[in-house]
Amino acid sequence: MEVSHANGSYIYDTGGKAYLDFVAGVSACTLGHCHPRVNNAIKDQLDKYSHVMVYGEYAQSPAVEFCKLLVSLLPEPLNKVYLVNSGTEATEGALKLVRRVTGRSQLISCKNAYHGNTMGSMSVMGFEERKQIFRPLIPDVDFITFNNEADLEKITEKTAGIILESIQGGAGFIQPENGFLRKVKERCEQVGALMIIDEIQPGFGRTGKLMGFENYDVVPDVIILGKGMGGGMPVGAFVAKSEHMDLLSHDPKLGHITTFGGHPVIAAACLATLREITETELIAQTLEKEKLIRSLLVHPLLAEIRGKGLMLAAMTRDPEITNRVIFKCQDKGLILFWLLFEGCAIRMTPPLTISHDEIRQGCQIILEAMDEVMKEGI
Repeated sequence: MEVSHANGSYIYDTGGKAYLDFVAGVSACTLGHCHPRVNNAIKDQLDKYSHVMVYGEYAQSPAVEFCKLLVSLLPEPLNKVYLVNSGTEATEGALKLVRRVTGRSQLISCKNAYHGNTMGSMSVMGFEERKQIFRPLIPDVDFITFNNEADLEKITEKTAGIILESIQGGAGFIQPENGFLRKVKERCEQVGALMIIDEIQPGFGRTGKLMGFENYDVVPDVIILGKGMGGGMPVGAFVAKSEHMDLLSHDPKLGHITTFGGHPVIAAACLATLREITETELIAQTLEKEKLIRSLLVHPLLAEIRGKGLMLAAMTRDPEITNRVIFKCQDKGLILFWLLFEGCAIRMTPPLTISHDEIRQGCQIILEAMDEVMKEGI
């Protein structure tokens, strides 16, 4: 498909065909396409100034206002934000931070985890097939199984930090169970390690809370942000308490630097996005929309629907079924997508602004596609 333009919940190809977007740029377009509040913020900032200096040298109000608003909405002690250019760069910064704070080297991640694709974030990717060709990567990294409490013994006095997604994305939108995230934090506190929560996909209202971890009775030491934070613009951030974040400013100086982090045009888009989702009922409505999707998507080819809010994965019995459904839906004007490591999953992460009628329309297309797959034979 060659894109002509996009607006609201729709993407249009150069032939004039409209596609209802159930993916939102892989969770990035929180408010859909060309949202007026975001577009106006971008245009207004462009008329004032764009990039003027390396991040942190000059005070630039879009970044300052965004960070102030963000920390006002986060639980203590998450009160200092470092803006970067993408989620994977935020992962890199967070990994450096926990090593700097603790003076330790060991990092722990989860099997089937995905935190980005640069060398550091790839080192904590829990999927060997995708990283073997690029080895050697960062040493002293170990892995546990998400939701396996027995594995928490691997977090020891040698561990700098453990990084987890509040909902495992690439693995199949797997939610923590039995207080798993809280138990991870308790174990970290016992041994002096830090807990990093990756909110790149669940964050910014997608799960019925501003951040996914708020659903699970835990406050991490560091959070990683990206995707939906920018309303379609490229951005990332990591957030921690001031006492920890300030350590990146000395020994050595400039312990983490970025030229374009906090870019004023992108920060303006972030600020507009955050204001829109927190000044409206969009976050609460994600749970209503989840119920609607679950009520509509009932079909013999579907084993279950995983996830929370508007971060959902419809699970078929076989990756070939998933592939056929996704391609048939695109032919019918509905955009769905895959997950990285779980071949049976059909990704459904529409914009938070999607309407109930658009949800009904999209689910009807999915059911029609599944009926055709059954009729053709599996």
